[in-house]
Amino acid sequence: MIVRLMGEGQLDVADGDLAALNTLDGELESAIETGDEAAFRAALHALLENVRKVGKPLPADSLAPSELILPPADAAIDEVRAMLGDEGLIPD
Repeated sequence: MIVRLMGEGQLDVADGDLAALNTLDGELESAIETGDEAAFRAALHALLENVRKVGKPLPADSLAPSELILPPADAAIDEVRAMLGDEGLIPD
């Protein structure tokens, strides 16, 4: 799955890594639902860091379409809330 990290570029994330990312996405959703800014910030950073860890960067000139777009690390809770779909940021 091609994932775009806003402001950072694209990474290719293996399907086998999606379950762990979904767990982190669930934690992020919970923090947004409760409005807990500290938990939101920690969950967002954990999700992005995990994507960076498991993803393989694509060349800067790659034209591959992104299947998933994740917010930047400094995104506000309301910005991320607006990006959430029915399945969170990362679909099951």
